[in-house]
Amino acid sequence: MADVKLTDDERHLAELGYKQELNRTWSGFSNFAISFSIISILAGCFTTFGQAWNNGGPIAISWGWPIISAFILIIGLCMSELVSAYPTSGGIYWWASKLGGAKAGYYTGWLNLIGLLAVDASVAYGCATFFDLTFSTFSESWAAGYSLTRVFIMFLVILVLVALVNIFSSRLLAVINNVSVWWHVAGAAIIILILIFLPKSHMSVSDVFSMRVNNSGGLADGSTEGIGFWFYVLPLGFLLTQYTITGYDASAHLAEETQGAAHGAARGIWQSIFYSAIGGWILLLAFLFAVQDPAEITAKGGGVWNIFNQALSPTWAGTVLLIASIGQFFCTTACMTSTSRMLFAFSRDGAVPGASMWARLNANKVPVNAVLVSTVVAAIITLPALVEVDIAGAPVPVAFYAVVSVAVIGLYLAFAIPIYLRWKAGDSFKQGSWNLGNKWKWMAPIAVAEIAIISVYFILPFTPGAQPWNEAFEWKYVNYAPILTGGTLLALWIGWHLSAKKWFTGPKTTIDLPEGVSAADEIAFEREHGPGSHL
Repeated sequence: MADVKLTDDERHLAELGYKQELNRTWSGFSNFAISFSIISILAGCFTTFGQAWNNGGPIAISWGWPIISAFILIIGLCMSELVSAYPTSGGIYWWASKLGGAKAGYYTGWLNLIGLLAVDASVAYGCATFFDLTFSTFSESWAAGYSLTRVFIMFLVILVLVALVNIFSSRLLAVINNVSVWWHVAGAAIIILILIFLPKSHMSVSDVFSMRVNNSGGLADGSTEGIGFWFYVLPLGFLLTQYTITGYDASAHLAEETQGAAHGAARGIWQSIFYSAIGGWILLLAFLFAVQDPAEITAKGGGVWNIFNQALSPTWAGTVLLIASIGQFFCTTACMTSTSRMLFAFSRDGAVPGASMWARLNANKVPVNAVLVSTVVAAIITLPALVEVDIAGAPVPVAFYAVVSVAVIGLYLAFAIPIYLRWKAGDSFKQGSWNLGNKWKWMAPIAVAEIAIISVYFILPFTPGAQPWNEAFEWKYVNYAPILTGGTLLALWIGWHLSAKKWFTGPKTTIDLPEGVSAADEIAFEREHGPGSHL
C-alpha cells in the first residue's frame, strides 16, 4: 500500500463521501473574496437604489439597510456553522439532503439553482445598464442613441465575456476575485470621497433619516402615512438590502476548492456579509447626503445616477459610474463561478436533466458546460427586459426587479430549508470546527422567520398596474417573480411525485467504502493502482 498522507481537507471531504476532484487552490481570503464580490456594494447599492427610493424614500435606505443587514447576518452565521460541518461544493443542497433526506435536498437544490441563475441575469443586466449610463454621461451622441435593444446587446456581450473568463482557469478566477475585493474597497472609498467633497450642498441629517417617499405609482393611494405605506410600500424598498447582500453561499459552493475549508468557507460567509453591510451603509448614506433636489430624483424614477448628475460634473459623474460598472463586471464573473459550481455539484448527483454533461470537467478541472448553460438560461429569463414600460419614469423597472425578486426568493428559500432542518436536529447535529455554540437555538428560528416574510413581500405587485383587479392592469407591469418561482415549484412538485422520488436518492458519493476500510486507505489504493481501483 502506498504511503499516502491526506490533508485535513481531503480527509474531511472523504468522510463526506467525495474524492478531491476540483483543484484546491483557493485561500481563505479568496473564498471570502468571491462572496464579497458577489454581494458587491458597487452592484446592488447602485442598481436597486431606485427600488428603495420609490418605495419608502431615504428612510428605506438609512434605516432599512442596517436593520435588514442585521437579520441577514444572522442567516449567514447559521450558514457558516453548516458549511463548517459539511464543506462540499453542493453547499446548501448537500446540507438539506444530509439533514432532511432526498426530498429536502431536491427542492433546496432547485431553489438554489433558480436563485443563482436569476442572480447571474440581474447582475449582468445591471452591469450593462451602468456601462450604458457611463458611456452616455461621457458622450452626448451615445446618450441620444439609447434603446433597450442596445442595453440588451451589451448584456449579452457581458455574459459571453464572463463565461470566457470562467472557462479559462480556476486559478485566474481566484486572482480576479482577489483584485475584485480591493476594487470594491478602493472604488467605494473614492466614490464616498467624491460625494463628500464635490457637491455644492448636502441634504440635511434630518431629511436623510426621516424623509419618506411613495413613488410606487399609486400603492397605498400614494400616501406616505398609514398602514398601507408602513406595511406594504416601505417593505418593498427593503429589496435593496435583501438583494444586495445575497450570493454569499458562493463560499460554500467553492468549499472543495478552498484550503482549510472548515474554517475558511465559514469565515467567508459571515465576514463577507458583515463588511459589506458596513461598507454598503456608508456608501448609501453618501448617496443620500449628495442629493440636491429630492423632488427631481423622485420625478425621474429614483435612479441613483440622477443623484450623480445633480451633484457632480459630467466627468466626475461618469467616473463614479465607471467605477461601479467595473465592480459590477467583477460581481457578474463571481456569480457565474458560483452558479456553475452549484450546477456541477447538483448534476454530479444526477438531479438535473442532462446531468452527466453539466458535471463534466475540462482539462483545467472547470465545469465548462455548466458555465455555458448558465449563460444561456440567464439570457433567456431576461428577455422581458426588451419590453418598454413607463413606471415612475424608469426605463425597465418591472423586468429587472422581477428577476431580482426571483433571485432573492429562490436563494433565501434555499437557505431557509437547511437552517430549519439544523434547528430541528438540535443537539444531534455534529458541529464543525467553526460553530455557534448554543446560539443556534435562537438564531435559526429568527433566520427562517425573516426569510418567510420577505419571500411573501417580494412576490407582491410593485405597482397598481400589476394588480389584476385594477383598471390600469397590463401584463407588462406584472412582477413575474411569483409566476416563475411558483411555476417552477409546481413543476418540481409534479416531477418529484411522478418520477424523481423513484430514482433520486440525494448526494451520490464518489468514494464507495467497504466495511472497515478508511477513506485514506481507499484513496491510497486508488492512487497506487489507478483510477477506479477499489480495496
